[in-house]
Amino acid sequence: MNNGLRLVWVYPDLLSTYGDQGNALVVERRARQRGLDVQRVDVRSDQPVPTSGDIYLIGGGEDRPQRLAAERLRRDGGLARAASNGAIIFSVCAGYQILGHEFVNDLGEREQGLGLLDVVSTRGEGARCVGDVLADIDPQLGLPPLTGFENHQGVTHLGPTARPFARVQFGRGNGTGDGTEGAYNDTVFGTYMHGPVMARNPQIADLLLKLALDVNALPPTDDRWYEALRAERIASATQPA
Repeated sequence: MNNGLRLVWVYPDLLSTYGDQGNALVVERRARQRGLDVQRVDVRSDQPVPTSGDIYLIGGGEDRPQRLAAERLRRDGGLARAASNGAIIFSVCAGYQILGHEFVNDLGEREQGLGLLDVVSTRGEGARCVGDVLADIDPQLGLPPLTGFENHQGVTHLGPTARPFARVQFGRGNGTGDGTEGAYNDTVFGTYMHGPVMARNPQIADLLLKLALDVNALPPTDDRWYEALRAERIASATQPA
């Protein structure tokens, strides 16, 4: 494979908690292992978001940076235009909420999102969702169970055009009590799982690459290191201290 890919990491200065930038590193590595030429572009919040990317990654962030990121992404419009062009977008936690219709900001007010996912996020009244997650991904995506780490107060409700990214075996996921975790449509994905989630589950990176390249399969890689880590993380999630 010698196709070139443009990978865009959106607002690392505002949205990159819990090592979420590691997701960009994993996508880069998984692409290069397949002989793909990858150009990574880190776009800070004072820069325009390019519309010509193939894959866009957005991480989590604290409440005020989340509000600032949402304001700037709405004003800039580049990410929304990239989505309309068919780009693949993967978001985590605060980034996930921003991609929905609205969320509650640090001022306790409803903040308009980008509307790229049919979800609405509110602030939960109960205990914060914190801890390891083990979840079964939507069977249509064809991946093994996922592990991650969640730390959020958000409650995210899915609308009719959003599908649950996964369903939790352990953990709280979207916080709605129905077992759903994250959401997705054909090209836009959101999850509450940190980890970084792609370091724990590199098959997610492979999924994004296949979608961006419009192929059904990628050349295999040696994932023995990942399988060992995976077994450790599954054990941690199912047998909490």
